[in-house]
Amino acid sequence: MRPLAMVLGLFCVAVSSTQAKDFSVTSPDGETTFTFSDNNQLAHYTVRYKGDTLIRPSKLGFTFENAQPMYRHFRVEKVSEDSLDTRWEQPWGEQRVIRNHYNELAVRFTHTDDKNRSFVVRARVFDDGIGFRYEMPDNGDIAITRELTQFHLTDSHRATAYWIPGQSQQRYEYVYRETPLSDVDLAHTPFTVKYDNGTHVAIHEAALVDYAGMSLQQLEMGRLEARLAPRADGTLVHKSGSFTTPWRTVTIGDQAVDLVNSYIALNLNEPNKLGNVDWVNPGKYIGIWWGMHISKFSWGSGENHGATTERTIEYMDFAAKHGFDGVLVEGWNKGWDGDWMANSEIFSFTESYPDFDLKKVTDHGKEVGVKLIGHHETSGGITNYEAQMEDAFALYQKRGVAQIKTGYVNYGQNLKVVDEKGVMRYEFTDSQPVVNHFLHNVKTAAKYELSINTHESVKDTGLRRTYPNWIARESARGQEYNSGWSAPNPAEHVPMLAFTRMLSGPMDFTPGIFNLDYTREENGGMEAGAGDIMRPISTLTKQLAEYVVLYSPIQMAADLPENYEARPDAFQFIKDVPTDWEETRALQGEVGDYVVIARKEKKHRHYSGRDWYLGAITNEDARTIAVPLTFLDEGVTYEAQIYRDARKTDWRNNPYAMVIESKKVRKGDALNLRLAAAGGLAVRFKAL
Repeated sequence: MRPLAMVLGLFCVAVSSTQAKDFSVTSPDGETTFTFSDNNQLAHYTVRYKGDTLIRPSKLGFTFENAQPMYRHFRVEKVSEDSLDTRWEQPWGEQRVIRNHYNELAVRFTHTDDKNRSFVVRARVFDDGIGFRYEMPDNGDIAITRELTQFHLTDSHRATAYWIPGQSQQRYEYVYRETPLSDVDLAHTPFTVKYDNGTHVAIHEAALVDYAGMSLQQLEMGRLEARLAPRADGTLVHKSGSFTTPWRTVTIGDQAVDLVNSYIALNLNEPNKLGNVDWVNPGKYIGIWWGMHISKFSWGSGENHGATTERTIEYMDFAAKHGFDGVLVEGWNKGWDGDWMANSEIFSFTESYPDFDLKKVTDHGKEVGVKLIGHHETSGGITNYEAQMEDAFALYQKRGVAQIKTGYVNYGQNLKVVDEKGVMRYEFTDSQPVVNHFLHNVKTAAKYELSINTHESVKDTGLRRTYPNWIARESARGQEYNSGWSAPNPAEHVPMLAFTRMLSGPMDFTPGIFNLDYTREENGGMEAGAGDIMRPISTLTKQLAEYVVLYSPIQMAADLPENYEARPDAFQFIKDVPTDWEETRALQGEVGDYVVIARKEKKHRHYSGRDWYLGAITNEDARTIAVPLTFLDEGVTYEAQIYRDARKTDWRNNPYAMVIESKKVRKGDALNLRLAAAGGLAVRFKAL
């Protein structure tokens, strides 16, 4: 007979071999805990925040086209632990120096019956949230048919979601919805949630490279699962050999502004791969653009052509007079005539229309110190563009162009790719092939020292850290929707963008419309859809505030030059405000209601590095805000140059009413100012 102690010992070993294993990692401040588990032999994770469960047990894993799935009958083991606390510097950005501080845990999930079936998941836990990614071994050529990653948000009945529909025909160009979390179907990221106790959560991804973009599908109350954009053949992602996925990120805060003040996505991207990028230059520009949207000019050639040599030179002279760096010209190249949205196969990126002399324009720009900003509209014809890309970039480099705005306007969401057999495929904007095209475009442009501002592109996931010439994107519903060919953006749009789309990175929103009473001769065949409202729902002051609230290192003064000349006092703020910042602080706000942001200018040849700027924007509700000036530098006196809505400002009937005043302030003082409905506030704090 065996001793009782031996029997009990054997029993304990047997029990422990079947018990679930948990491995946890906690944020540096101890508030957030990420736990991996193999309970019920399922690969999953949980997240706790301040002692409460924030993300319930959520599935991890994949299914494949021609391989066994990876999620059930898996055991977990710890691979490694690490931590990092360092700082790094952006060559340009909203915050020059960023702290990267996290604790890390990597685990391996291995199938209980087949040790060759395994995958690693690496989690990094920051004070402001978490990021995790898959690291897959070499399994030969595989096709992912489903990523099973879930985000099971707790207490969904207490949560409000702010979102746009995922994998839709209009890319990301939708008005954001505010609904109970339970009403969400398929949503793009960033996806923002607010709990009734004030906790805010934003789900997104970082470092989207050679993979499909992720949307979120709600399976049941609060259980969201990754939905990858499909390829033309219905599969999601094709891989060969070992690979890593993008990081899945969850930003967490006690208030809405905590989401804005987070840099998780940037920290999860690789450092700059381009080396010296002194040729990437933030700045401000004007453009031959708004005139086409309001039907003053046409994109195509002919009597009313917007992109002429003479008009471009006039715009360059205006830009030089007022201190702008560049002039954007759209519609200069062959392919815009007729139904240009269907001209993807005939666009030329090197041949100008007869009334646009590229050499004459750029030579004049050199004389006055203003660069031409190039434009490549593809109408979704990826193969046609890639066949001409090197020649087009070489031409621009020869002519001294430094930045290019690219476009992929195609209302059927059908980006066209021709395979090696000559067969046309139609791909989603965030499918793996198109994700790869955008990065190919950026990397190729870097060879010619060109920066890319992508419109109608896949969402930003922090890749500007790795490729700093990816200087801006659109990837949202911008100013052109206020031009009268569609229903205008609602008053809540900018305060909504600040806590949703803007969490992903810079947006080329194209602010600064000064004529708020224009009419269109025709509506472009689209429905305005808002009664007699066919213009921005905005006060003039709000247009100024957008330059601070909506971050971009390249900001456009979007209106016609004559409209700025008619209002020189207000135009002064646009001339003064920089686009590259030393520091940014989101101070106040609620999602879709209002937002207050302060930024300190970065020292530059035109800027002392001492001034601060503040922007505030409200929705359809007028409100009075009290802003303590705690962000100002100690011991410095400032002249606060204030641009605010007047008492009688009304966006419908009196949008131009503005008070411009100045007062001396110091750190610790406060501003108490009223914002009109759909209004704003813009302040320059000039150090004395």
